[in-house]
Amino acid sequence: MKFPFQNVALIGKHKAPEIAGPLLRLAEFLTSKGLTVVVDSLTAEHLKDSPYQAMSLAEIGRAVDLAIVLGGDGTMLNIARTLSPCNIPLVGVNQGRLGFLTDLTLDNMQDSIAAMLDGKFVTEQRLLISARVLRDDVEIFSGSAFNEVVVHRNNISSMIEFEVRVDGEYLYNQRADGLIVATPTGSTAYAMSAGGPILHPGLDVLELVPICPHTLSNRPIVVKSSSVLEILTHRTSDIRVRFDSHTSYDLQLHDKIIVSRHPDTACLLHPVGHSYYHTLREKLLWNQTL
Repeated sequence: MKFPFQNVALIGKHKAPEIAGPLLRLAEFLTSKGLTVVVDSLTAEHLKDSPYQAMSLAEIGRAVDLAIVLGGDGTMLNIARTLSPCNIPLVGVNQGRLGFLTDLTLDNMQDSIAAMLDGKFVTEQRLLISARVLRDDVEIFSGSAFNEVVVHRNNISSMIEFEVRVDGEYLYNQRADGLIVATPTGSTAYAMSAGGPILHPGLDVLELVPICPHTLSNRPIVVKSSSVLEILTHRTSDIRVRFDSHTSYDLQLHDKIIVSRHPDTACLLHPVGHSYYHTLREKLLWNQTL
């Protein structure tokens, strides 16, 4: 991470023309601070007569030392996966619903970002995971995820059956609607909805959360992040692996999915005083009195 920041990329929520006004205001503010501002090429389609250079995400990864994402958690997930190899710190401005990853608001973004430009920020590294699909021991597909890798059924009328191994050791056979392998970041997403525990993002672990298991004794389990997980499909003909709801691949019987920690991490910047527990209280309404 390069600091102080000189070149900043602004990336807006895809297919959200309403982002143009806030983004242009932020761009003008950053320019007034002497920074060079570029805009993601897809975002630039919503900006009329913009004076800011448009770049692809690949070009942004080589040209900037800070990226500010205006959107929701879904936007941040996509950008974090794409830019993580470039070690570019990310700041999130929430224009979605929950906003676990995008913790600034449109109202406070200028004041918060001004403080960050002065070095007043907290740095956080979040782990990612990757998965490979093997068919007859040949890799046929791979992808990465910030939240989770999910193996799930497509046909709602039948369960799937699969075997799970951890570091080569047999863990269990299971019949269920699917299995979620989640990072600590993803523990407040699909995994939480499926009954998995909330994990602090600073933990160096992964969680396996079954989706509607047939046997009630099949419960979520937490393993170290260095574990290599193997998921082998049995007795099914309609199953898919999905990465963060963005990428998916249809599987065949006896395909093997290998899930492991990704070598890169996502670097997030937060305002000084940021608290994960405050975020939980606010987003999950834990601070409401009974």
